[in-house]
Amino acid sequence: MKLLLDENLSDRIIHRIVDLYPNSEHVKTLGLIDTDDVVIWEYAKANDFVIVSKDSDFHQRSLLYGHPPKFIYLRVGNCPTSKITQILRDNMNTIAQFESSETESLLVLA
Repeated sequence: MKLLLDENLSDRIIHRIVDLYPNSEHVKTLGLIDTDDVVIWEYAKANDFVIVSKDSDFHQRSLLYGHPPKFIYLRVGNCPTSKITQILRDNMNTIAQFESSETESLLVLA
């Protein structure tokens, strides 16, 4: 399972979670900063990523179009990078179950 972190999350998170989520990427390293959400959505879909973001636009897109790609919505507001990292690490089993689900397209974590 590989995650694609949106630009509203720090790119420093990747090296803190790569042991649990190998091949995960940040949009910055893929050259997708300031890119329309549709392009990120299609990139994730074509490359088998699960999108992780605090962006409500992705939340709406997920509700409207379903999956793929799957979307993890972090409802945490402004918080330190360490908290985001901890949420992703603490919820690894939940995220793995979500990723393997045939029917779920949206996971909300807080």
